[in-house]
Amino acid sequence: MPASPFSRRAALSGAVAAAATVAAAPRARAADAPGRRFAGKVVLVTGATSGIGRATAKAFAAEGARVGFCGRRRELGREVEREIRQAGGEATYLHADVREAEQVEAFVDGVARRYGGLDIAFNNAGVERSKPLHEMTVAEWDDALATNERGVFLGVKYEIPHLLRRGGGVIVCTSSAGAERVRPGHAAYAAGKRGVEGIVRAAAMDYGDRGVRINAIRPGTTDTPLVRPAGVPDADWEAFKKAWGPLNVAGLRRMATARDIAAAVLALAGDELGYVTGAEIAVDGGATAGGPQVWPQGFPKPPGV
Repeated sequence: MPASPFSRRAALSGAVAAAATVAAAPRARAADAPGRRFAGKVVLVTGATSGIGRATAKAFAAEGARVGFCGRRRELGREVEREIRQAGGEATYLHADVREAEQVEAFVDGVARRYGGLDIAFNNAGVERSKPLHEMTVAEWDDALATNERGVFLGVKYEIPHLLRRGGGVIVCTSSAGAERVRPGHAAYAAGKRGVEGIVRAAAMDYGDRGVRINAIRPGTTDTPLVRPAGVPDADWEAFKKAWGPLNVAGLRRMATARDIAAAVLALAGDELGYVTGAEIAVDGGATAGGPQVWPQGFPKPPGV
């Protein structure tokens, strides 16, 4: 399916100016109450203006975390921030483009400065480009990898110093089931997501003995604006998902929701999975586990098929 369009990269001055606005300490909110799963934790999320990132930012805030998040689309970012605060959580939106090193550094430092440090980071920003390899321009290839792979490298690079000052922490990065089960036209996407997994494995070895755990999630096809074509009526989309699930997800036989993926991120960020690092966790309803063998109609099936 065609991916939703993304805005052009913003000027560096915009990110620096946004980071400069976060000097004042945030007022206490209901989400700081003890007893919540991530009470007192500072969480950073990239690509949180929609889809998986948005759902995960909201989930962390609902569990007591103070959340700093970024995205390219300012209006959507302010909307997510407003929704989290209206629900009693604490969150701050900062504009940043993960393709730009200076903007990523300003964003990470800005979140840590506002909330007094960093405990958990979710590097989620990503784009999808679908085109046969020889038809893809060099610029399109470079842009896809700049977001999906280089953006994760930049996030981890600037998050690690803050986590080390904290004595440890957790990083989760978004890969994809498409890194394992590649679809036609997805050369750039699969290459970028495989690159994410390489970063995760190497960084897990680099920082494990210093208290930092780093893992990747592999979401399957998820009901987000990245997947749903613009302008499709709700009823038609629901009918499509109902038909799509059994054909493509042999296990749970449905498309994932953004909340499904967010729940997996929170699980990896929690203490319960404290011995998991350098791993890729499939969150795809069993899509990559296998599936039924399709037999041509009109031909007899061998025994046991």
